[in-house]
Amino acid sequence: MATSAIPPAHPGTGHQVTSWDRAAILALGAAACALSYDALQQMAVAIHVCGLLTYLFPLVIDGFIAYGVRALLVLRTAPFRARLYVWALFGTATCASIWANALHAVRINQQSPPGTLHLSDLTVGILSTLAPLALAGAVHLHILITRETTTDTAPPPVSLPEPEQLTSEPATIRRGGRPADATLDELVEIGRMAVAEHGRVSRSTVLQAIRDKGLKIGGERLTEVMNTLRAESATTPADG
Repeated sequence: MATSAIPPAHPGTGHQVTSWDRAAILALGAAACALSYDALQQMAVAIHVCGLLTYLFPLVIDGFIAYGVRALLVLRTAPFRARLYVWALFGTATCASIWANALHAVRINQQSPPGTLHLSDLTVGILSTLAPLALAGAVHLHILITRETTTDTAPPPVSLPEPEQLTSEPATIRRGGRPADATLDELVEIGRMAVAEHGRVSRSTVLQAIRDKGLKIGGERLTEVMNTLRAESATTPADG
């Protein structure tokens, strides 16, 4: 019988993202972070950060840039205010790193001894911003690749029966779906025996007892079982 197919929502770009693409981005980001780290560590000394703590100063600034990709990906579907806050932290850290790298390079350039290759302060300042910009760029590339990979990977077309087939088949067949391993009452009964054996209402104990029976259970169904068992435990008078 003929069927109609639902086309993919996104046609895709025709290109596959490989592990080499991700490795290249990570390598660029790591190299940029190392270059920026040296300048920021010296800036920490200049602002009188004590001893070994100077090595933590670059991590605070560039760490926000590097970890920003994780936060942005996790919160990509969050409300606008949450995403705006993460972007504000990411942008502030990037600007701070650029400014600190440029200031460090200009001050060192001003102290360069005569007779050596000497560039203008503007040139030195601009070139010094390449490291933090490369780190921010690597993060942005990672976001774009992850986003495009997610949107371009469409599920296979779903075949739908024709209207006349829908009207002639029983509702239970049309609905389809995987049958449950056990009913709620059966799962609760297994849980009661586990609670009676161990003497306490424990989610892990009930879950293990159900699995020992060779049954599978989802998180929502397990929550229903536990709610029933806890309600029974609360209404059962104590012995003695």
